[in-house]
Amino acid sequence: MLDEEKIADMLRIGVVTKPHGLKGEVKVFPTTSDPERFKDCDEVYLVTKNELLTLHVEGVKYFKKQVILKFKEYDRIEDVENYHNCDLMVTREDAIELEEGEYFLYDVPGCTVVSDEGETIGEVTDVLETGANAVFVIKTNEGNEVLFPVIDECILKVDVENKCVEAHIMDGLMD
Repeated sequence: MLDEEKIADMLRIGVVTKPHGLKGEVKVFPTTSDPERFKDCDEVYLVTKNELLTLHVEGVKYFKKQVILKFKEYDRIEDVENYHNCDLMVTREDAIELEEGEYFLYDVPGCTVVSDEGETIGEVTDVLETGANAVFVIKTNEGNEVLFPVIDECILKVDVENKCVEAHIMDGLMD
């Protein structure tokens, strides 16, 4: 059974794309800024349609932009072939330590967005992860939805502790 409350406080570090080989390994698309972090993962949580599974990392390999993981719990391809598109999560305690000025994208929804001119724009409702950069989905005070790219020219400061994002409104963003 899925424990939605427990999952809500976890951080996604990857998505299983497909099995790899015959011995229960899976290919994972990393969603973490540091794919090397998988080497230090002992325990991860796999979110399936019906349950939250606790898995123990036994082996880590890298191939192109993907991570190949072997879990102690599985030894056959048949054991893992139904995990396509399942999220791999870690608890906050197992998350990588952030440097000064860094934040988890997970913590941004709910933050108030204020322009560099002091005008309140709205609230971040979601974060889209694209290939180039993340995008903040913002519900404006007028009820519209606008998209702000998470680039230095647009997002000037993110303060998740105070739930505030300072942004520069680039031409065309509010149209």
